[in-house]
Amino acid sequence: MAPTITAAMSHSQEHHTLSHKLRKPLVEKQRRERINSSIEQLKSLLGPEFLKQQPDSKLEKADILEMSVCFLTQLQQQSQQQRRLLKHFTKLQSSSENHLREADCSALSSSVHSSSTKDKSPGCSALWRPW
Repeated sequence: MAPTITAAMSHSQEHHTLSHKLRKPLVEKQRRERINSSIEQLKSLLGPEFLKQQPDSKLEKADILEMSVCFLTQLQQQSQQQRRLLKHFTKLQSSSENHLREADCSALSSSVHSSSTKDKSPGCSALWRPW
C-alpha cells in the first residue's frame, strides 16, 4: 500500500480562507447597497419621466434602468440633431458672408470702374502705354 500524502493547511492559509469566507457576504452586501443607491438616484433624477410613464405603479429596478436608458438615448439623439443644425447654420452663415463679400467687391469694383471712366475725357479712351 502506497503512502497517502495529506495536504495539511497551514495556520495562515486557514486564517486566509476563513477571513475570505467571512468578508465575502459583507462585500456582496456593500455591492448591492451601491447598486440600490444608484438606482434610487436615477429614479429621483428622472422623476418627472417616471411619473409621465407610470404615475401610480411601483417601478422595479429593471423598469428604472430601462427608462433611464430610453431617456439617455433620447438626449443623445437631441444632442446629435442640435450639432447637425449648428453645423448647417454655420455653413449657411459662412456661405452668406461669402456672398456678401463678393457682392461688396463687385459693387466696389464697378464703382471704381465707373468713377475712373467718368474722370477721362471722351476723346482719351485709349490706354496710356509707357513705350
